[in-house]
Amino acid sequence: MTETTSRADAARFLETAEGRLKDLAIAAQQADWVNATYITPDTDALSARATSRFISETLDLAKRSTEFAEGSLDEELRRKFKLLRLLLPLVGPSDPVESEELTRRVTAMQGAYAKGHHTLVGEREPRDLQGLSHVLEESRDPARLVDAWAGWHRIGRSIRPDFERYVELANRGAGELGFADMGVMWRSKYDMEPEAFAREVDRLWESVRPLYEALHAYVRHRLVAVYGADVVDPRGPIPIHLLGNMWAQSWDGIYPILVPPGTEAGFDLTRILVARGTTPTDLVRYAERFFESLGLGTLPPTFWERSMFVRPRDREVVCHASAWNIDFAEDLRIKMCIEITDEDFRTIHHELGHSYYQRAYSGQSFLFRDSAHDGFHEAVGDTVALSVTPEYLAKIGLLSDVPPDTGDLGLLLRRALEKIAFLPFGLVVDRWRWEVFSGAVSPSEYNPRWWDLRRRYQGVVPPGERSADEFDPGAKYHVAANTPYMRYFLAHILQFQFHRALVRAMGDSGPLHRASIYGSKEAGRRLKTMMELGQRREWPDALEAITGERRMEATGLLEYFRPLQRWLEEQNRSIPTGW
Repeated sequence: MTETTSRADAARFLETAEGRLKDLAIAAQQADWVNATYITPDTDALSARATSRFISETLDLAKRSTEFAEGSLDEELRRKFKLLRLLLPLVGPSDPVESEELTRRVTAMQGAYAKGHHTLVGEREPRDLQGLSHVLEESRDPARLVDAWAGWHRIGRSIRPDFERYVELANRGAGELGFADMGVMWRSKYDMEPEAFAREVDRLWESVRPLYEALHAYVRHRLVAVYGADVVDPRGPIPIHLLGNMWAQSWDGIYPILVPPGTEAGFDLTRILVARGTTPTDLVRYAERFFESLGLGTLPPTFWERSMFVRPRDREVVCHASAWNIDFAEDLRIKMCIEITDEDFRTIHHELGHSYYQRAYSGQSFLFRDSAHDGFHEAVGDTVALSVTPEYLAKIGLLSDVPPDTGDLGLLLRRALEKIAFLPFGLVVDRWRWEVFSGAVSPSEYNPRWWDLRRRYQGVVPPGERSADEFDPGAKYHVAANTPYMRYFLAHILQFQFHRALVRAMGDSGPLHRASIYGSKEAGRRLKTMMELGQRREWPDALEAITGERRMEATGLLEYFRPLQRWLEEQNRSIPTGW
């Protein structure tokens, strides 16, 4: 076979592969959508079979791709072959029975998660995750908080048997593609060696750790004042159930008890939206108009016809917010159980970031229809959400006037409770799974190691002893759904890097936390240029297109929160830091 023939054969192979995979991916997306919005044993089975067919074909094509000598191919073809082998976060074994078993078990884990409920002491009706989460945000009764937290975490026990078998089968599939395990396969998606990527994550974490520790010390000190030193150790980790979120991945739910005396709490966007009679569709329209102001157009009519904005009353659904592109072209949708809150207002802006990114790269060939790396997809939506500032809210009529900067400290504190508090959790979920996939952590050590890492990175502990028989990681959707999580950690770094670059590009030299890119066609142009690249180029090229930089850095984040960090350091002068 000549070199010319080899290139031609490789190009034909990839063209056929992309066409076949696109057809199967659309079928799997359609089945998954129905399953997520109408959970029954039948839709579970349909989703599992469609996904299994896609996985089996992907595995077969990835194995056949090794027949081509990539050294003789041009850069685009080599990249396509690499992405073909990394197309899915889950690859089943070549044995069709085992492959179908793997997808069936993942579907079962998602279904068990979606159907989880717990009846609180003194109540007759069971609560779902949203209902229990409201308790964690609103109650200040430690016993009730423990009840809500522990009640939801019991879901892990039902997921654990499927998870153990999933690890075994998923590792077998990854091995057939030449990866040591699933964790290595996930880390191979970042255009660098897997271990180099792990070191990059450590570098980024170390750059933000001092800010997190300052926030942790302040929050712990305030919680001691509320609950007493017998509940919260003034020098130790924070009991997780007191932080206002089921996983303590954000702490803004307890913002009202963390506002220091003399500091303005700022406006209440939830109250404003409710008072105006805002509907779920209204919230989505606000977000669409944001993207329209950047010059990125409106959403297709089918988006409004086919999306799920509210929880149906007649069936079980997966309420976890997500953005879908069913046909990898124009069939854009979001799935959410929207509530009229500040949080969901921002979440919808985030989800539409996914939708506009999906549409931007739809002109690429199938294997390039994704973000530069998965952190980029999350970061685009989060970058837009950073522009939900008082200035933006005043421009769209939700505030009558822009509040003075005397309220900035409160706004920064609230955002830090969401963004900075998340960073170590974003790290832990996949660090734990990397160890599980590699075999460094055995099933008997799943739960102890989970809490070891959470104490080390987050400085949190569970309410009481958690036995090795529990499976608390399974109480997190992304673990049950086989969704890699490092993307969220990276996005929490990148969004501030993006935000700073876009704000400065539009000529705004003021404080980053007050800036909004709403209405900026230049910001929209930069975003579109980057998004249209899809995954055709390595991520440093995409990063350069939007920021002019080729390395992920936390300097944008640190600049954004600099006023708050100085204030925290002043507050913490006389109190312990660390745990």
